[in-house]
Amino acid sequence: MPNPYSRSEHLRSLWPWLPLWTVVALLAIFAHGPMPLYSTRTLAVAWEMWSQHHWLVPYINGQPYSEKAPLLFWLIHAGWFVFGVSDVWPRVLEVIFGGAELVLISLIARRLFPNRAWMAKAAPWTLLALSYAFLFGLQVMYDVLLAVWALGALLCLAPGVRRDEPRWWLFGLCIGFGLLTKGPVMLLHVLFPWLLGPLWSDWARTHRARWYGRGVLAVLLGLAMLLAWALPAGFAGGEAYMHRLLFSQTAARVIHGVQTAEPLQSHARPVLWYVLMLPLLLFPFIGWPRAWVALATLRKPLEPGLRFALCWVVPTFIVFSLVRGKQLYYLLPELAGTMLLLCGAIAILRERRPQLANTGWLGTWPLGVGSLAFALLLFVLPNLVAGNHLHGEWPDACAPYSRYFAVVFLLLGLLLLLRGRGELRRLAVAGLVGTLALNALFTLTMWPRYELRPTSQLLGAAEQAGHAIGYLGNYEGQFHFQGRLVRPIEELSNNKQLAAFAQAHPDGLVVQHPQKLDPQALRYALLAQPFRSSWLVVWPATTLADLRSGATPPEPMQPPQVYSTDGGPSRRQP
Repeated sequence: MPNPYSRSEHLRSLWPWLPLWTVVALLAIFAHGPMPLYSTRTLAVAWEMWSQHHWLVPYINGQPYSEKAPLLFWLIHAGWFVFGVSDVWPRVLEVIFGGAELVLISLIARRLFPNRAWMAKAAPWTLLALSYAFLFGLQVMYDVLLAVWALGALLCLAPGVRRDEPRWWLFGLCIGFGLLTKGPVMLLHVLFPWLLGPLWSDWARTHRARWYGRGVLAVLLGLAMLLAWALPAGFAGGEAYMHRLLFSQTAARVIHGVQTAEPLQSHARPVLWYVLMLPLLLFPFIGWPRAWVALATLRKPLEPGLRFALCWVVPTFIVFSLVRGKQLYYLLPELAGTMLLLCGAIAILRERRPQLANTGWLGTWPLGVGSLAFALLLFVLPNLVAGNHLHGEWPDACAPYSRYFAVVFLLLGLLLLLRGRGELRRLAVAGLVGTLALNALFTLTMWPRYELRPTSQLLGAAEQAGHAIGYLGNYEGQFHFQGRLVRPIEELSNNKQLAAFAQAHPDGLVVQHPQKLDPQALRYALLAQPFRSSWLVVWPATTLADLRSGATPPEPMQPPQVYSTDGGPSRRQP
């Protein structure tokens, strides 16, 4: 049992990075509403399960949803049961997951580098500084929770103070919870540190039979947890759902040419795509020379902690590069391993080459210069737009606010140009605050192009009034949660289906997603709102069917409600 002194030491070790990150994350995640289509899809599935009492099988738009396992939805439901249905609890959950990830990487660093106390303090600072990981953590998605289970499983493999053998049953439980979060991909995140255990663990090297034998049992425990849900869910969801759940939705992402009965979000990319995306994934450390010099000067013999990080990150990165389906957030757990490797390399550089480790030429000055240049661009942006030297969706929207944010990046640039002790912490604070500033700028300027509340509320009111709703194209659940819809939206792929829908539902509504507004929409539609670089238009079904067939519909009783792209109040077209 740890004494009160050791417990207080552990609490002090969380200061100040955990409270700082928590405050910034809460500010950022509640700056605007759920992001389409990431967060809105997840919330739609959770809402449909909740409203239709589908506790075993996830559903979206009236159909079983085989893309994901249900653990995140169950956690959302637990909060809704206590606090009521809203998007507040799911976002708080994401902040909790992100904080847990930081704590876990600190604990892993403490176990793997027992003689380097600095590692446990530095690792979470580096992880919270990653801009992409922070921004993606604002989405109500599965991957941050998956990263928590992956880090938890790897923590169970790492030797403790009193015990060198892994805690196998906890290792298996973490694998099982990861499988219940996002399916078999969980195994890829933890497989190689276990398989390559003798390369980094003295205990695994001297007890190979127990290491692999008990590891297999732990993996089987995790798979049993998945099957305990998947088999009953498969029978409940039907034969097609079971096949898609247990085979095709995973195989089609891994192997080129696997066909599925329904469209699948496979995200096919070339083999080198992750290599090309590394600057984005590793920003701001991509611009810190000391980090790359530290990695480049690593030499054998490597410490067990560094060998662990290499056994984790390198083979996992190669396998994910070879897998057909790729998204940046698939590598979220490995970003923690990369930061562990980076911190270890810097610690060794300080020990073995102190002069090189302390030279100002390897400091954060490239990032400081970049921040000052970005501040200058933001300051002159209104002049560039006003003088017709620069135009576009982003510059035009950002120009009214850009000079306020120029001051922020000017101060961050000056912070990064400072020299002396605390360089890593200054870089982390600058990266975190800079990312928060960019999120705030997006909220003030571009968020009205992503806010689906007007359309969702109109559709919700229409459904309550008994009107059927159709969607031209592929519907991805973006209106169900905000509109509190309880019936499926019918997907319409062509004019023939549109005409049949209008005939069957003469008082129904149809949502269209055109690139531009045309005069007919401004005359006959019910509502039009900007969405990203295009528009969403809600029509009376019979009106749109008449226009598509070449007929002239009757004049509407009132003009459409058109929302502006700058977030101003809605207006009626004259």
